[in-house]
Amino acid sequence: MSRPPDGATLTPTPTAETRTVRLADFPTLTAALDWAARGETGVNLYGMRGELRDVLSYARLRTEARALAARLRAAGIRPGDRVGLAAETDADFVRAFFACQYAGAAPMPMPLPAPLGGQDAYIDQIAGMLASAGAAAVFGPDSYGAWLSAAAAKAGTHIGPSLAALPDAPEGELPAIAPDDLSYIQFSSGSTRFPSGVMITHRGLMANITGITRDALKIVAADRSMAWLPLYHDMGLIGYLLAPLATQTSTDLLPTSAFVRRPMLWLDLMTRTRASISSSPSFGYELCARRGEGSASYDLARWRVAGIGGDMVRPSVLHDFAERFAASGFDPGAFVGSYGLAESTVGVSMAPPGFGLRTERLNLDELERSGDVMRTDGAARVRDFARCGPPFPGHQVEIRDPAGKALPERRVGRIFVRGPSVMRGYFGQPEETARVLDPAGWLDTGDFGLMAGGEIVPTGRAKDLILQNGRNIWPQDLEWTIESEIAEVRSGDVAAFSVPGEDDERIVILVQTRLSGPEARSGLVEQATALLRARHGIAPAVELVAPRALPRTTSGKLSRTRARAMYLDRRFDLAGERA
Repeated sequence: MSRPPDGATLTPTPTAETRTVRLADFPTLTAALDWAARGETGVNLYGMRGELRDVLSYARLRTEARALAARLRAAGIRPGDRVGLAAETDADFVRAFFACQYAGAAPMPMPLPAPLGGQDAYIDQIAGMLASAGAAAVFGPDSYGAWLSAAAAKAGTHIGPSLAALPDAPEGELPAIAPDDLSYIQFSSGSTRFPSGVMITHRGLMANITGITRDALKIVAADRSMAWLPLYHDMGLIGYLLAPLATQTSTDLLPTSAFVRRPMLWLDLMTRTRASISSSPSFGYELCARRGEGSASYDLARWRVAGIGGDMVRPSVLHDFAERFAASGFDPGAFVGSYGLAESTVGVSMAPPGFGLRTERLNLDELERSGDVMRTDGAARVRDFARCGPPFPGHQVEIRDPAGKALPERRVGRIFVRGPSVMRGYFGQPEETARVLDPAGWLDTGDFGLMAGGEIVPTGRAKDLILQNGRNIWPQDLEWTIESEIAEVRSGDVAAFSVPGEDDERIVILVQTRLSGPEARSGLVEQATALLRARHGIAPAVELVAPRALPRTTSGKLSRTRARAMYLDRRFDLAGERA
C-alpha cells in the first residue's frame, strides 16, 4: 500500500476547530466515513520513537479503502465473509478494516504476538480465532507473514496474508451496506483456547458511539483524540479510531509497544498534538506517575477527558498521577470513569466529564457477605469504588440477586444490561449466546456491582470471585493490598485465585519478584502472608514467580483464569522460587 517517500515531511491532519460536527448520527460506519471524507481531519499514525509515520485524512482513507475493497472482491471475498486482520497500529490495518466495511465483509481485529508468547502459542491462538469464525481470509504485516500463513493453514483459511498480493481490480460497484448488517467481529478479552467472537452490527456500533460521543463526552469541534491502546481491543478500536471518525475528529495513534517501552511518549504526544481526549486502564497512569520526572516539561492543560476503563479503576493510582502532573497543567477533573464490555460493543456507561473521579466507599466485610455495603461508620475495612456514570440513553441496567430478582439501589448483585448496543450474539456459538443473552435482550455481563444515584459502580468479575467459609472474597482486594503496602511489589505483580483444598477452597497468591537472595525472598513471602492475615483474615499460600510470568489477556489485563490453570498444570517454576 502507498506510503509517503522516505524523508518526506508529514503534517498531521488538523483539529479543525471551526468545523460543524455530526455526532455519529449515521446508519452505518461506511456512511460515517463518506461524510467525514468531506473535511480535512483524519488519522495520524506514529512510530516507535513517537515520530509521525503516516497521515490518513478521512478523504484519503475513503478513496484507498474503496479501492482495496474492490481488490478484496476480486480475490473472492463476498459480503458476509469474515476476514482476520492482525491489528498493527499502522495505515494498512486502518485501510483494510474499512475496505472490509465497503466490501460488506466482517473484519476481525486480532492480537499481535506477545513479546514472550512464542511462535507456537501465537499460531494456535490465531488459528483458533480464524477457525471459530470460519474466516475466508487473513491479512497482516509481512513481518508476521509466516506465522499468519501457518495459522491460516491450520484453520483452513485460504486467502492472505499479504494485502500487496491481492489482484488489481477497478472499483466498480460496491455492495449496499444496511444498518443491521454485521460490521465486525470483536473477540472478547481472554479469547485464547475457546475464542468467542462478538457480533457487532452497524446499528449497534453507531448506537454505542452516539452514547459515548454525544451523550457522555459531548464532543466539540475543538476536541482531538490520542491513544496508545491496541486496535484489536474494543477500547482502542472504537474509542480512538471509529468514534473519532464518526465525529469527524482527528486522532493520533501510537503503537502499544512504543508505550510499553517508553510510557512517557504518551504524554509527550499529548503535548505535541494538543489532544483533549485520551484513555487508559489504571496501570497506564501508574506507569507515567512512577516515571514522571520533569513533569513540568509536558503541557496537559487541554486534556479535558482522561478516560479510565478496561479494568477495575484504582483511585489511589489516579490521585498519584494527578499530583505528579499538576505542574503540567493536568486537571484531575478530567478523569472520567467508565464501564463496559465487548458484548455491549464497548461502553455501557460513562461518568460525566468535568467532575473528576467520584467514588463510593463500601464496607468490605459486608461486601463479602452481600449485605448493606453502604454502612461504613465503624467498619474495620473499607475501599473506594469508582462511580462510572448512568447507562447510555436507550439502555437499561439491572442489578440482580442470585435468584434473578432485581435489587434496589445500593445493593450488590450481578449486572445485567439491555439496549441497542448489546451484541447480536457470539458467532457460531448459539448455546454460549443463550447462556448470557435471554430472549428479552438482557445480557448477563458476568460482573458484580451496584447502582448509586443512578450510576453504575462495578465491584468485580463473577468468574474471579473467591468463595471461602461463606465469604465472597474479591481477588483484586488481596492483590491491591500487597501491591500498595509492600515496596518491592509493583502494580500487576500479583494474582489471587482459589483452588480446591481438602475442606474448602484454598487461596493462592502468586507474586512476581525480582529479588534473588533466599533471605529476601523468604522475607517477602512472610510479609505478604502476614499482611493478608492481618488485613483480610485469610491464610493464603503465597508463591513467588519470575518477572513477567503472570499471563495477560489480549488487552493487557491480568488473566486470573489462565494463572490458575497454569498453576494447576504446574507451569510456573514454583519449586525454584519458594523461599
